[in-house]
Amino acid sequence: MIKTALVLKGERNIDLFRLLNQCSEISIVGLACPDGRFDWLAEEERKNVFVTADLEKIIALSELETVIDGTGEPEVIKYLKKNLVNGVKLEELAPHSILNALINSREQLLETRLIKNELFSVLNAVQDAVEVVDAHGIVKYVNPAFTRVTGIPEEDRVKSNIFEVSPHGALAQSLMQQKPVTGYRTYVGGSDADVISNASPIILDGELMGAVVVFQPVGNILKLMDELKYSNFIIDSLYAEIDQLSGSRLSFESLTGQSKVFTSAVESARKASRSDSAVLISGESGTGKSLFARAIHNNSSRKKRPLIVIDCSSVPDSRQEIELFGCEKGAMPGILRTRLGKMELAQGSTLFIKEINSLNPYLQQHFLKLLVEQRFFRIGGEKAIPVDIRIIASASEDLINASLQGKFSIELYRHLSLAKVNLPPLRKRPEDIPLLAEGFMDNIGRKHGKKVKEISPRARQEMTEYDWPGNISELKNAIERSVALTEGAVIEHRHLAPYIGRLRTLEVPEFDEIVPIDKVEQRMVQLALTRYGETLEGKKKAAQALNISLATLYNKLKKY
Repeated sequence: MIKTALVLKGERNIDLFRLLNQCSEISIVGLACPDGRFDWLAEEERKNVFVTADLEKIIALSELETVIDGTGEPEVIKYLKKNLVNGVKLEELAPHSILNALINSREQLLETRLIKNELFSVLNAVQDAVEVVDAHGIVKYVNPAFTRVTGIPEEDRVKSNIFEVSPHGALAQSLMQQKPVTGYRTYVGGSDADVISNASPIILDGELMGAVVVFQPVGNILKLMDELKYSNFIIDSLYAEIDQLSGSRLSFESLTGQSKVFTSAVESARKASRSDSAVLISGESGTGKSLFARAIHNNSSRKKRPLIVIDCSSVPDSRQEIELFGCEKGAMPGILRTRLGKMELAQGSTLFIKEINSLNPYLQQHFLKLLVEQRFFRIGGEKAIPVDIRIIASASEDLINASLQGKFSIELYRHLSLAKVNLPPLRKRPEDIPLLAEGFMDNIGRKHGKKVKEISPRARQEMTEYDWPGNISELKNAIERSVALTEGAVIEHRHLAPYIGRLRTLEVPEFDEIVPIDKVEQRMVQLALTRYGETLEGKKKAAQALNISLATLYNKLKKY
């Protein structure tokens, strides 16, 4: 065994050190690095080797037979030639030496092995079936997905000839024609797997080396096509919603009101729009919570995407989870394809949850978990879906009191109320009533083709003095009916009287004698519709005021 010392220049010669250290014919007894750097050496490697920066100490080692210089520096070589004694030989590692060639070959071999291992790791991980043959058609490799799709074990396929086991497949065709074969539908030889294949020859330096094929079962392709059609349907629906919203890009400047309490609410909403925190908008029914939600969204960084809305008060408890979180195909009766929930549709945008106080208690906890973990599962789903959404919620009742009564999760309230906007009822901003009425009058007049220009002083006074328990929605409904009754250019007191005066008399119904319960119920339904209007939105609010579902309200309308 030759006792050898190495003179190296830092990390540049690490491969030389490790190559010689593995050689059974050589014993490395010393290592000198004139630059003083040894940090490239592993701790184990330093234990059995004398390491120094001093060349004098290296050449003084006992029983030394050879010194190999890897620095290539003339001064180092000159010093070694002058001072080596007792027959110690000096070997210089020239650029074209055999030793250098061995090192380079070793590096290339290691790199080739690394690339090969990485390639096989990738091929083994992909879900598409892969099969590789050489230039003679001998199968050299199949990945695990090949066995999963075809049912043919690897050991039964590798080393077989593709022209014998699958002569009509895409792989054999590509190898014979020496050109790619794409979208080729066939049965895999040796199995009953119906697949769509893409094959290509492997040509290196103009020489055919073999061919490779990648294929999927036809069923998977059809499933992807079905999912693509459904995704296109969702996209079309979103575009329709965007078109609908683009007709009215509501801003804070669009909101009508000059009262102190109203401008304070607008300023709170404007501040809330500048962050991405959840916002809770509270206020009585008809105070304009939806308008504020749209204004906040349209003034936020997410304004380029549509606002997604869900009204908890109009969705039955049994459907709320599907509407919010979606459902996998077949996970529930009647779900024939994967259904996306509002959470998923609102990705990158804002989700406005109207009347969140109507969200059932089970989903309140489910929703709280989503806010904390920023992910959710579809019903029947096993894969967590990350969410990037901004939440705006509205409530027409005091959520703090609801929390104290056990009707609403206090933790969910805390997460939702990072920013709060409290909308005042119309009775607390009487100076804004004429402004709102005139705005409604102009819009409704144009809609009905009527040139109604003003409201009489008496009618204006009546509106200002009235409490408007239905708030802005009730005011709009009264103006719309008054415009319909008006023949001239002015809304008079008599036009408003049926709606303001009638509401006052119906506010607390009185009966001089006992009447059937259904008659009382009928008058309550009439009162609610008179107050909130007969539009879909009005009926939703009427149902909420009567503490019944929208479906029950429709049944009573049909009955009466």
